[in-house]
Amino acid sequence: MGSVAVAGAGLTGCLLAVRLARAGHEVSLYDRRPDLRVRDVDAGRSINLAVSTRGLDALSRIGLDEIVLEQSIPLPGRMIHDLDGSTTFQPYGTEPDHRLHSVGRDALNIALLDAVDATPRVTTYFEHRVRDLSVRRRQMVVEHEGRRHEREFDTVYGADGAYSAVRGRLQRIGRVDFSQTFLDHGYKELTIPPASDGGFAMDPNALHIWPRGGHMMIALPNTDHTFTGTLFWSFEGRPGFETVASPGDIRSVFDEHFPDARDLIPDLEEQYADNPASSLVTMRTWPWHHDGDVVIVGDAAHAVVPFLGQGANAALEDVTILMDLYERHGDDNHSVVFEQFSTSRKPHADALADLAIEHYEEMRSDVSSRVFLVGKWLERILARVFPSRFVPLYTMVSFTRTPYADAVQRARRQQEMAWGVAVAVLVVVTAVVLLSLL
Repeated sequence: MGSVAVAGAGLTGCLLAVRLARAGHEVSLYDRRPDLRVRDVDAGRSINLAVSTRGLDALSRIGLDEIVLEQSIPLPGRMIHDLDGSTTFQPYGTEPDHRLHSVGRDALNIALLDAVDATPRVTTYFEHRVRDLSVRRRQMVVEHEGRRHEREFDTVYGADGAYSAVRGRLQRIGRVDFSQTFLDHGYKELTIPPASDGGFAMDPNALHIWPRGGHMMIALPNTDHTFTGTLFWSFEGRPGFETVASPGDIRSVFDEHFPDARDLIPDLEEQYADNPASSLVTMRTWPWHHDGDVVIVGDAAHAVVPFLGQGANAALEDVTILMDLYERHGDDNHSVVFEQFSTSRKPHADALADLAIEHYEEMRSDVSSRVFLVGKWLERILARVFPSRFVPLYTMVSFTRTPYADAVQRARRQQEMAWGVAVAVLVVVTAVVLLSLL
């Protein structure tokens, strides 16, 4: 077994370090941030995640799925807030156990860090920033307290996020395609505090959505009885982060677009002024590896926008797929494993990226459409009548481990079937009506 370095002690890096160490490798885990169990770390990311089947399956491989479920809030559906203040609940799946789980990102990261500490053969180095690596010399340069150190490695795994230093080094090796595409919209987070009695201010067992066509707000529950509210707006236009600036402006926008949420955030003006607006970016890279020396996983390889709630789930699933390939080909057969991991996973990562962008349109606009609701109703009917032949796309994505591109292809075939059923029903109904008139 060789010594390996894992860059990034976030969700993916911690899980990967544990799995590699359990397979017999000596693992050095590096992270540029301090240990969040000792010091609060502002990573600029949402404080909660929607964990679903892919993520839970990956966590179950190291016995963490039950712990995560205990710390999470189940979300069987979404609550749509209309402009008049009325709400409508829409279930996510077709079965009672089809639910997302709202869990704190830090809580999940801490559980994984504790698993790292409990695993022999893993040494963690916090506040160690990866600065460079030389594949030829098998050395990695890390910086700690202003000083740079060279560390030997056999293999490097880049799990260091969307702005990965390991990916940056891969790009300098040459012949690496990389693109980043920003949406015109960004996001800003606002905290909805508990109600006056200390309980939740809204139903905690739902993802709350205020769809407003060109923009929206969502809210996810936290175990401390708060909600993380997120505004998804364009940067320009109105409402837009660059045009809504004064306290009066933000209060006016909420009066117009989110009146039922206005009084849920007493310090709305202060939060809006203090919290930054962040960009929404999709990143695509190819290849994901260099021979058997370096590979990137998770956001370092395929960062996606958050609207399907699959970014973290897909990143954790990367670890499952990678380790399954090691079991098939051998723990030291890095070249074959990295090649098969990259080539097999890339089409599904690209499909997820496209799905996530498409889902934004659904969340901000379609969910309040009667046509959309009828379509969802028809999906549930077909799923019950033909359970082995018809599985809704969202169900495949969130509640199965069907590869993303396969799910898209199957959904297209099913859509043709659904239209056929709808046309057949229409013909029968029309015939019955005509016969009744004769």
